[in-house]
Amino acid sequence: MFHRNRKRQPAKEYDRENLRPLIRCSICNGEQVAGFEDKRTGQFQEIMLIRNSADLALFCQTYGLTDVPKKY
Repeated sequence: MFHRNRKRQPAKEYDRENLRPLIRCSICNGEQVAGFEDKRTGQFQEIMLIRNSADLALFCQTYGLTDVPKKY
């Protein structure tokens, strides 16, 4: 097997002034979606579905986040 020497990718940028990272959680079925909420309008932009802790870790690593609040 060939092993690729993967370099750590730099975190993707987002508009930190106008957007905040957020996980939207459904109280009905427990579905969780990670994305960004516009601070002015409240509009939510979905980025990825969170199915397990690995998905959450990937989202945080991709955007250089440490803690993402949940909104129900």
